Amino acid sequence: MTDNRAIVCFDIDETLITKAPHVFPESAKDAIRRLQANGHMAFINTGRTYFSTPALIKDFGFDGYICGCGSYIYLKDRKLFGSAIPHKLCTEIVQLLRDCRIPAFFEGDKAILFDDRSPAQLPVLSSIRASLNGRTLSSLSEEEQHTYTYDKFLVMITADSLYEKFREASDRFFTYIDRGTENDCRVGEVIQKPYSKATGIQYLMDYFDIPLENCYAVGDSTNDLAMLQFVPHSIAMGNSVPDILPFCEYHTTDILNNGIANALRHYKLI
Repeated sequence: MTDNRAIVCFDIDETLITKAPHVFPESAKDAIRRLQANGHMAFINTGRTYFSTPALIKDFGFDGYICGCGSYIYLKDRKLFGSAIPHKLCTEIVQLLRDCRIPAFFEGDKAILFDDRSPAQLPVLSSIRASLNGRTLSSLSEEEQHTYTYDKFLVMITADSLYEKFREASDRFFTYIDRGTENDCRVGEVIQKPYSKATGIQYLMDYFDIPLENCYAVGDSTNDLAMLQFVPHSIAMGNSVPDILPFCEYHTTDILNNGIANALRHYKLI
């Protein structure tokens, strides 16, 4: 028997919470609680790994999490699915990034890693490491040096970077998502090729036996495109980047202007 509940997937950054210092608007919290009270499910669907998901999101009471662009899936705090990059490939990518002079950090389910031995360093990496409670590769124990893994990574392309060389090698295994320019760098999110925010939704559809027409996604940026193009009911926040608007069924108001509540009311989910 097909489940008549809806699955609504929410990106985190600038969809549910503002830029730092993070604010999770009360209007959004209230709307999501009403969504759940109506028998529907509210899932996080984020590029962040579970480790780097903010506490104010973890503590809220979502039904579960699709993390790392589909590489890990949780029902509440129970892991349903996980895929880490094999250790050997992780070390090869670290060396490739060193050779290509590309600053990066590596996102895992249990830790965020930074390569302090790379010749490519940027001042912003220190503040990112502090904000994410990251670890350096040189701080790992001898056992960890031979076993560490991560699920995805983020690169910062500078004028000195050998971008084409990097893409030629990495595109065999990974999908590259252009995140635009930040801190005078071209930022790319690099994820395991078999997975995406869309495959995470497909996993939940199969797990709960819920049809595609009952699936909704809410996002604001290009790394949300996979899920926004996958579901029939795609919602762009009012503060979204313009690139995603042609792929969205509905454009709601800004995050601080009742954007989540207005979207859920539009679809009569609350």
